[in-house]
Amino acid sequence: MSKIANDIRVGNIIVHQNKLWRVLKTEHVKPGKGGAFCQMELKDIKVGTKANERFRSSEQMDVAIFEEQEMQYLFTTGDTITLMDNTTYEQTEINKELFGGNDIFLKDGMKVTLELVQGDILAAKVPLHVTAEIAETEAVVKGQTASGSNKPAILDNGVRVMVPQFINAGDKVIVHTEERTYVKRAE
Repeated sequence: MSKIANDIRVGNIIVHQNKLWRVLKTEHVKPGKGGAFCQMELKDIKVGTKANERFRSSEQMDVAIFEEQEMQYLFTTGDTITLMDNTTYEQTEINKELFGGNDIFLKDGMKVTLELVQGDILAAKVPLHVTAEIAETEAVVKGQTASGSNKPAILDNGVRVMVPQFINAGDKVIVHTEERTYVKRAE
């Protein structure tokens, strides 16, 4: 699919110099003299190198269309995560780096989403909200108000989040995986 440079957004995958690049940052600049342009910070998907490129605002660019595939988490061995396609029961091994650090939220049987472009796996995502158990938290200090103040807590997977005063160790909570923040108490 083709788009003009002005319409390229962060997260898009573009084809530039016969390579696939993920757009990390874009800045639209309209100087007083000369034509407007887009300054983009790109990351090579295969190698991981970064580049800063400048494109004319009206320049046509090829945007790669990625497809999503849902798979089930099976187990982790070192840096390798094994997933299973629930329709074909085919197993796939991927590097845990594709999860961008969110592999810590993986649990047995969890559904994960793979992003693919031309058959290559670009990224893997855990669900946006997961249920976790509070492993430890500070005791409630008498006299503190329950509303508006949070306290630190450590989840069963080692992630540190801020939770309301009424949450105690052993409670199950729902956590936003990308922001690593408390959402609500689990039912």
